[in-house]
Amino acid sequence: MLDLTFDAPKPKVIQGAKADWELVIGMEIHAQVSSNAKLFSGASTQFGAEPNSNVAFVDAAMPGMLPVINEFCVEQAVRSGLGLKARINLVSAFDRKNYFYPDLPQGYQISQLYHPIVGEGEVIVEMAPGVARRVRIERIHLEQDASKSIHDMDPTMSFVDLNRTGVALMEIVSRPDIRGPEEAAAYVAKLRQILRYLGTCDGNMQNGNLRADVNVSVCRPGQYEKYQATQDFSHLGTRCELKNMNSMRFIQMAIDFEARRQIAILEDGGTVVQETRLYDPDKNETRSMRSKEEAHDYRYFPCPDLLPLEIEQAWVDDIAARMPELPDAKKARFMADFGLTDYDANVLTAELDSATYFEEVARGRDGKQAANWVINELFGRLNKEGRAIAESPLTAAQVGGVLDLIASGEITTKMAKDLFEILWAEGGDPAAQAAKHGMKQVTDTGAIEAALDELIAANPAQVEKAKVNAKLAGWFTGQVLKATGGKANPAVVNEMVAKKLGL
Repeated sequence: MLDLTFDAPKPKVIQGAKADWELVIGMEIHAQVSSNAKLFSGASTQFGAEPNSNVAFVDAAMPGMLPVINEFCVEQAVRSGLGLKARINLVSAFDRKNYFYPDLPQGYQISQLYHPIVGEGEVIVEMAPGVARRVRIERIHLEQDASKSIHDMDPTMSFVDLNRTGVALMEIVSRPDIRGPEEAAAYVAKLRQILRYLGTCDGNMQNGNLRADVNVSVCRPGQYEKYQATQDFSHLGTRCELKNMNSMRFIQMAIDFEARRQIAILEDGGTVVQETRLYDPDKNETRSMRSKEEAHDYRYFPCPDLLPLEIEQAWVDDIAARMPELPDAKKARFMADFGLTDYDANVLTAELDSATYFEEVARGRDGKQAANWVINELFGRLNKEGRAIAESPLTAAQVGGVLDLIASGEITTKMAKDLFEILWAEGGDPAAQAAKHGMKQVTDTGAIEAALDELIAANPAQVEKAKVNAKLAGWFTGQVLKATGGKANPAVVNEMVAKKLGL
């Protein structure tokens, strides 16, 4: 595993007009479960389908329709809990969360309040090379998503698309352990990475498949330490919830604005009202959405249509046995096996597809060279063209073939970069393309010697300088390479220059 030093959270200190203030942040991440069917019905979860086309009778709250639990969604929640080193509760239960909203057909949401499927866990967030923070997870519970209200199709009416209704969500609730905007974004990014490695959520924030509710409060220095000692939340100040954040950058901007808004209220002698707020990125401000409800406001009670969910430890153990290698373990292995730097290993393991691609390139080859080519040449070109690794015109086998040609001495590094461009545009086998385009490196010592002899005869003054200062012999190597169009093997040329000049 990674050799990490766990640093105490360093709070973001904001200077108000009258005093210093510290930030306290907790987060509720809503992660859509990767599943072909919904939590309580067999309806499709396909994104982008025609409105109201992925709707079963139970999703639409037709009379007499009863929910049936999707076992695979439960398995995905358990897998996520194991990935976060959390306690798996063998007995959990579903509750009804009652509220009225046009996009909630039943008039209630089936969720888990009192007995969630996953208990306490953690997310390790690396804030700098070798320095990490531990963010505690309080719980993960399963619940059904609501539908989507559409307000921009008609000037006088709103529409409701029920396709999302009943889609399985995991609500991942953290403790208030996050102390600044950058740490909040890093936490979301790390959690997203873990879920994507696990295959339990695709993490697509643009489509709303992973979104964050961010609870922000401010307190005076020293109050957080009192909370830690007593677990009394009153030391942390009144929190406001920033709803449905789906961008790392916007999360940071919203937290900063909201903290300064609360500080201004408190320093003017006012009181922060606990409420849910929305962030407007165009105006860079938060605005009130509704007062923040407490659990009793929702009249939670056990869902009468669903029995308590009981799972067996043997089933959990079987899921644990099939767990994939997670980001931190993969990063540690890449550094150990391939001699990578912390930075390179971070880049290569950021996405599972990237890590898999690199490992195929590096297998049986020089790991550092493979990393350089994948990060600089491949990722650089993909970023330039706005493509994902899955859209790469070059396979890992093709990039590996280029490295094999370099290692065998058949082409130079400069030729390899030209070959890379040819493969990007034309595809094909690296060796065949190198031969087709006349890229084979000149290793014929006779041809190299003839070119070198001609240079020595024509430049006696340069010969004398090189004999006095051996570093100047590089001039002859450069000229031979130039004369051969860069195809001469540099190692052969260097050896022959030294021999001819008696160095």
